[in-house]
Amino acid sequence: MLRTLTTLFDGANARAEERLRDHFCIELIDQKIREAEASLKAAKFSLASLIQRERSESRQVVALENRISDLTGRATAALADGREDLATEAAGAIAQLENELTLRRETVRRLETRILQLRQSVEAANRRIIDLKQGAIAARAAKKEADIQKRLGRHVAQDTAFEEAEAMIQRVLNRDDPFEQSQILKEIDHGLDRADMADRLGEAGYGDPTKSTAADVLSRLRAQTDSK
Repeated sequence: MLRTLTTLFDGANARAEERLRDHFCIELIDQKIREAEASLKAAKFSLASLIQRERSESRQVVALENRISDLTGRATAALADGREDLATEAAGAIAQLENELTLRRETVRRLETRILQLRQSVEAANRRIIDLKQGAIAARAAKKEADIQKRLGRHVAQDTAFEEAEAMIQRVLNRDDPFEQSQILKEIDHGLDRADMADRLGEAGYGDPTKSTAADVLSRLRAQTDSK
């Protein structure tokens, strides 16, 4: 039972945390972007420090090469003059400088490799931050639209004015036409009192028609024309 309660408690905490993260998602995104920018800034400082050190070591390499070249020339001149002692001492100094030059050249190569790697990491991080900022803009717009839709949906769900207005419109549109209804009533009454019986018999050919028709008028006009 205790395990079940623990599981339920953990599930409730997870749902509460998820709801909290959803509610403050934009703020959390902005905070993560700030953290990423801080990391990028630190990486840039590290890169700048490595580049500065590499340049310093490169200057030392050039200086050592110049000293070795200078001492080599002097030692050669001393040998030519028979100064074996000076040439031997110069040779020891040159050997020492050459060993130092080898170490510094190795340091420069190692620094160049680290600089290249860190520069690539900085460029990749910078591109990701740009993408994050663009994504944050889109997320902010989407959340704003969702909040508006949510508020509108809640308002519409609570407001029955829409349904009432639609029902009233439908009731008016479905209402019978009073004028048409009165005409039908007249027709019904007229049929009940048989007032139209003479008209109906005349139209059927029994007796003279009770009403003048267009055919009657046209026939009369033709007769008048022929008599002239």
